[in-house]
Amino acid sequence: MKTRTLLLSALLSTSALAADADIWIRLPGHAAFASVLRWEDQADGVKVAPFELMRTPISNGDFLRFVLHDPAWQRGRVPAVFAESRYLEHWHGPVQLGPGVRGTQPVTRVSWFAADAYCRAQGARLPTWAEWEYAAAADAEREDARSDPAWREAILAWYSRPSNTPLPDIAQGTATVHGIHDLNGLVWEWVEDHAAMLVSADNREQGDPDVMQFCGAGALSTDDRENYAVLMRIAMLSSLQAADVTGNLGFRCARSIEGARP
Repeated sequence: MKTRTLLLSALLSTSALAADADIWIRLPGHAAFASVLRWEDQADGVKVAPFELMRTPISNGDFLRFVLHDPAWQRGRVPAVFAESRYLEHWHGPVQLGPGVRGTQPVTRVSWFAADAYCRAQGARLPTWAEWEYAAAADAEREDARSDPAWREAILAWYSRPSNTPLPDIAQGTATVHGIHDLNGLVWEWVEDHAAMLVSADNREQGDPDVMQFCGAGALSTDDRENYAVLMRIAMLSSLQAADVTGNLGFRCARSIEGARP
């Protein structure tokens, strides 16, 4: 018990917690953001209210501090309904990162439930798909770089890399114009409403009102079929169950701004 207490104390004193103000970036939002998804209740564009987003994805070190503080989310203690058997399997132990797993790498092999619990513990939440897509549309100079073929090709080139390649540390690349790192090119990321993203491969089914019975959000079809980089994320996220984990899926948190309007 004494060793565990000392470890937790050292971790808390040597690295910033997720509540620290310098890791949050305020984004201005958009009154009519052109999402790749067609939202039936927002045909003229998605309203994205101003919100705050973490500058980087959650790291192994961040998540280690979380499970030390809340043992219920340690590997081996989480019920199967909240995380499948591969949950944090790359860590050496329930509270040990071990060889080849750096604290500065993005955490992966975490379920939606675990990511949601982490964000709630920070007084935050997972970003919605619309918030994530809006933030990820930016590059270093533009708020919306999606029409640039070079932007798309760079992201697609990342998707083509072998999934067993060791992950780089967070915040190694150039930040977006908003000051956010690693939205593209590092890991996939959970979003709050991933289960609402029902996209059919059959174009004849796009816009079918029967799909609405499964999805309150109404994300029924894709408007920009040229933007394969974003569509690949949608296909992946919509295929997952909340207890699933993968070796290249992490997350970051978002915070609403009281009274904010798009």
